[in-house]
This record gives sequence, structure tokens and C-alpha cells, in this order.
Amino acid sequence: MSDTLQRFLFEHAPIRGEFVQLSATWQAVTERHDYPPPLRRALGELMAAGALLAATLKFDGRVLLQLQGSGPVKLIVVECAAGNALRATAKWEGDVTDGNLRTLLGDGRFAISLLPDSGQQGYQGIVDLEADSIAAALEHYMAASEQIETRLWLACDGHRAAGLLIQKLPESGDADLDAWPRIGHLAGTVQPLELLGLAPQILLRRLFHEEDLRVFEPKPVYFRCSCSTERVTGMLRMLGRDEVHSVIAERGEVEVRCEFCNRRYAFDAVDSEQIFAPVPPASADSTRH
Repeated sequence: MSDTLQRFLFEHAPIRGEFVQLSATWQAVTERHDYPPPLRRALGELMAAGALLAATLKFDGRVLLQLQGSGPVKLIVVECAAGNALRATAKWEGDVTDGNLRTLLGDGRFAISLLPDSGQQGYQGIVDLEADSIAAALEHYMAASEQIETRLWLACDGHRAAGLLIQKLPESGDADLDAWPRIGHLAGTVQPLELLGLAPQILLRRLFHEEDLRVFEPKPVYFRCSCSTERVTGMLRMLGRDEVHSVIAERGEVEVRCEFCNRRYAFDAVDSEQIFAPVPPASADSTRH
């Protein structure tokens, strides 16, 4: 089963929906770090939630979901970029035992950031982490920060992650006023094994077979990390020549690992000289037209 994002609309009701299934994308994240099983499941659910949320936004840029806490799990981050590209990472300390979201993170907060590709100033919304599940945390965020009624159902096992979202749109004059509670009830009958195992068309038909549903072409979802030598080099320049040279003198090289994909970047003394070498001014001939 390929990783897909499926959009759908209810023809006579102001409600839209998204359904996502992640297999290779989730495994590409979890195979790069030895995450404890409870954290793997939470990471998969937040990845599915991030893909669903990003699909509802008309936005050119990256969507960043962050769960920060004081419990064994300190941080879970999911980034959704253009074209349904996902990457994710997490930090934890000590033993991570099974439990709900509050057990994993303790007191914390849930933040969603929108980072435009244009370089313009982004947006961040933050709410206290008061929910026991990632689905409930995102529903609370959408109600508190965006005033948009949203329902989510998420699931993750040892191989896959999946999620279903429905969202209430502004009502029109001929809207079915009873649709939101009815469709919410129908969606709420979904089981984790159905989210994880059924093809999108089959799942939507099973849940909403009595509704007039418009289903769009599915879109692929995939893992992609945006780290690069150029970005790491820029970070080292910001760190400064003296600090970089000090680390190289002590260790023989500067090592940087991407927190998302775990790729290793190493710079020795020769590389360092190239990083901090002055850029020669352009000659007159090179600027003459």
C-alpha cells in the first residue's frame, strides 16, 4: 500500500475531510533512530495529524507541529513541506512507558508554526497541552486558536500510521444543519485497524455510504529531509571561526548530525579554512555587459 493523502467533500453539507495512510514515510523516520515503542506510536500519530492539517491549509511553505513536555518525552516535531513531504524527530530521557499523551509528555504545550517559503514573517499558535491524545490536542488547538470545528481519529502500529479528519466549513443558506453531528457520529465509528488497513475508497464507502460524497484523486506522501552541506556550513559560519577551530583542535573535526534524518556531516581543518575563507570581490570584467 503506497503512502497517500485522500481528500473528500460532502456535496450537500459544509464539511470537508482528509484521510492519510503512512507506511514507508513513517518507517523512513523511525528506522533512523532507536525510539521506544510508545514514542514511535506517538510520532506516527503526529505525522499523520501533520499531513492532515497541512492538507487543509492554502499555504506555500512549511507547517511545523511541536509537542514539548516535562515528562520522559521532551519534544516531538513533525514538519510538512510543499508536495506532502514529511520529516520528524523526537527527544526523550530515561524510560518511556506505555500511557496516554500526558503520561509521555507531562505538563507541556502544543505549537503549530507556519513558515512561508517567501521568507516573510511566519505565524505560530500555542496552546497548553491539556489533552490525553494527539487527536484531542489538535482538536483543542483548532477550536482555541483557529475557531474551526475539527475532529480527528489517529492510529499507529508497528508498521503504519493513519488518520482521518473532518472539518466544518462556513455554512451556506441551503446547508444541511444536522450534517455535522451526523457525520461526526459516522466517522467516530471508525476502528484503528480500519484506518491502518483499508484502502481509502473502501474506508470512505464503509463510513459514509449513505452520504453524497465527492472523492478527489489521491496524492502521494513521502519522506524528505531538507538538510544539506550548505545549510550546515551556514550554521558553522554563524557559530564563528574561533569556536569551530577550537572544536577541531580538540577533536580533529567538527561533527554535525541532522536531528531528522541522522545524516552525519564532518568538517576537518581544511574544510574549516574553506568555510571561513573570504569571498573575493567580483572583478570589473565579470560585471561588464
